[in-house]
Amino acid sequence: MYSNRSLSRELSLISLGLIKDKGNFKLNNFQIEEIVESALDSLINHCRDELDNCELDLEDASQKILESELQEGVDSSFSNVRDQLKKSLKKIETVMNTLSVSLDFPKLIVSSGQIDIREDVNQRISNIINNLNSIDSNIDEAMDGWRLQRLPRIDRDILRLAYVDINYLNTPIAVACDEAVNLANKYSDTQGRKFINGVLRRLQTVKLP
Repeated sequence: MYSNRSLSRELSLISLGLIKDKGNFKLNNFQIEEIVESALDSLINHCRDELDNCELDLEDASQKILESELQEGVDSSFSNVRDQLKKSLKKIETVMNTLSVSLDFPKLIVSSGQIDIREDVNQRISNIINNLNSIDSNIDEAMDGWRLQRLPRIDRDILRLAYVDINYLNTPIAVACDEAVNLANKYSDTQGRKFINGVLRRLQTVKLP
């Protein structure tokens, strides 16, 4: 199930992508709210695109099942199609969980059950934009000769969110790293995921007192 904290991290990541990552600027609460609303729209649209892709995968798998049933000696072929169908169904389940929470978010934001998501997103974004130079400097210390600014924007923001989790929100390091890896698996590429994993392991050495 898509947890509230996981959703708030993903919304924070999308929101950060809508903000310039330069120091010495401030955003008021109203501006942050507008950015979060745009991020929510982006997440919903992303989920709908994923659902469309899942539908195409299912249609393709169903067609192959029909074709295999008309052939003789299709045990191995049918097994492959069955595996493909299982993967598609699993993907649909994940996307549906995300979409369900996201679509309910605007309606439930005023309720006690969902207000924590908005507050959590605002807190994460505020911590980053108000302490950007310090956060980036400390992450640089864990980058073993590299600099954060050389990474793609999405990878920078994933690391920043992990750093805020560990050093500002008192999230257990293992949880913060797992969540960052999940975001990297969804939004980064293979090289970015490997690099993020390495930096996360070293982030523990720059944890603020």
